[in-house]
Amino acid sequence: MQHEDSEELSKSSSQHGSEEKRILFEADDSPPLPLTIGLGAQLSVLCLAGCVLTPAIVVRAANGPETYLNWAVFTALIISGITSAIQAVRLGRIGAGYVLVMGTSGAFIAVSITALVSGGPALLATLVVISSVFQFLLAGRLHLFRRILTPTVSGTVIMLIAVTVMPIIFGMLEQVPEDVPSHAAPVSALVTTLTILGFALKARGIMRLWAVIAGVIVGSIVSSMFGLYRMEKVAEASWFGTPDWAWPGLDLDFASEFWILLPAFVFVTLVGAIETLGDSVAIQRVSWKKARAIDYKAVQGAVAADGLGNLLSGILGTLPNTTYSTVVSVTELTGVAARKVGVCVGVIFVLFAFFPKFTALILAVPNPVVAAYITVLLAMLFVVGMKIIIQDGVDYRKGLISGFSFWIGVGCQNNVIFPEFVGGFAGGMLQNGMTAGGLTAILISLFVELTEPKRQRIELDLDVAALPKIHGFLAEFVSRCEWGPEMIHRLQAASEETLLILLDSSSGFVDRRKFRLEARKKDGNAVLEFVACPVISNLQDRMVLMDGPIREVANEQELSVRLLRHLASSVFHQQYHDTDIITLRVDA
Repeated sequence: MQHEDSEELSKSSSQHGSEEKRILFEADDSPPLPLTIGLGAQLSVLCLAGCVLTPAIVVRAANGPETYLNWAVFTALIISGITSAIQAVRLGRIGAGYVLVMGTSGAFIAVSITALVSGGPALLATLVVISSVFQFLLAGRLHLFRRILTPTVSGTVIMLIAVTVMPIIFGMLEQVPEDVPSHAAPVSALVTTLTILGFALKARGIMRLWAVIAGVIVGSIVSSMFGLYRMEKVAEASWFGTPDWAWPGLDLDFASEFWILLPAFVFVTLVGAIETLGDSVAIQRVSWKKARAIDYKAVQGAVAADGLGNLLSGILGTLPNTTYSTVVSVTELTGVAARKVGVCVGVIFVLFAFFPKFTALILAVPNPVVAAYITVLLAMLFVVGMKIIIQDGVDYRKGLISGFSFWIGVGCQNNVIFPEFVGGFAGGMLQNGMTAGGLTAILISLFVELTEPKRQRIELDLDVAALPKIHGFLAEFVSRCEWGPEMIHRLQAASEETLLILLDSSSGFVDRRKFRLEARKKDGNAVLEFVACPVISNLQDRMVLMDGPIREVANEQELSVRLLRHLASSVFHQQYHDTDIITLRVDA
């Protein structure tokens, strides 16, 4: 997730913005139908294992009945198909408008197992429904959390997912029938791991994306030699049909187990939203030939679609879903970002749900093979969390927040930090490493934000008559920062041009609009933040398009944009459905 100063458009960035990427079909394009179906089928196969195996891991670890497992897989595939299509086409404010494949979320493995053990499928369904509300709230007011849900927090939480789930996965390595040889489990797991690593490390291009599928297939073949892969289950499954009715309903008793688990579910839901934020930003970067500023309305839509998927998952009694990062790699490799591919993936997922024979092939995969497959994915997820933190730039503050929070999570997960106190706090909520470490990171980040030098702010009507008050406000700000008269003129000029841009973009609105201007000193320079009503086009994109000598100025607003490029050292424009935030940095 990006925040106010994490990505800046400097004067030298125009060259990067003008570079064209190897994109054959952009998001708005319509590729030939055979190509659309072919890529849709490939993405479906790559993501199908996660959709099916994740519910299998949870239900098996909780010793749930086979009827519920079949129901959970069936409904998960249908919901994943529906939400994948919605992500592509965007219904109102729901959906990103990009190819974002949805599937069962691995982040919920640990808390879902606990819910099933504590209260069964009905308790799990109720917790998923309630926690999905928080995703809708986050999507609607995403701009309010931009300073707290930072890359440092999200990266730390993602790393802790692996720490939390790994003990469960390692336990599955030895879950085999008693009538098989003792060496069957380690051999099957080792072969699966070596195959995945071999493909991932040595294969080139698009072949690398088949590493996981190749590992599961080879591991299953080896395990069948020891009698671990039960072909009779596949043979018994019908080619077409639906599972036995096993809808668990909702547990509305709201017993103590519900209140103990609710904070953990809400927190993991936020983690899933953070993951969706990252995927929705990444897919935008690989879906256009020319670099564009991030459209945060699309990010909000992606989170809202994620919330819709979780709501439907809870109502139907299956595990929550989230976006799969695989699609970003596939899009970058193939150069095809057309939305129709996402719709095709959704249709294929729904079709798979009604062909039990194919899902039975995946559900019959032995636990040691599944555990080996998940171990590799969790290792990669840990690295993804590291990258998110490092790419945001690690200074001593961010390093301390991440490192301290991570080890607090590890300690709580392993019950070695004052277990007599932590174990009983809030019903044992902090015994979950991801919850403990994530809350620590958020609380420290909140402390840093609250103890920052106070921002000076002023709220005015969005009108040219506000200029005198802005000038006075900035003069007082410069005086407090002990800068000279030249800085006053530069800040006032930059603010004038920004106000003119906001005024011109808001000219079609009937209602009177307001905006808030915040000023603060950071690293010896001035940072101005304008929070106002929606702007029609993105300021960063227009700056890139206006690169080069001024030959002719079409209107006053374009002149303001050109002047702003020279007055501010960087401009960052975040566009949300109901709010626009323009952040300027002016060097002292």
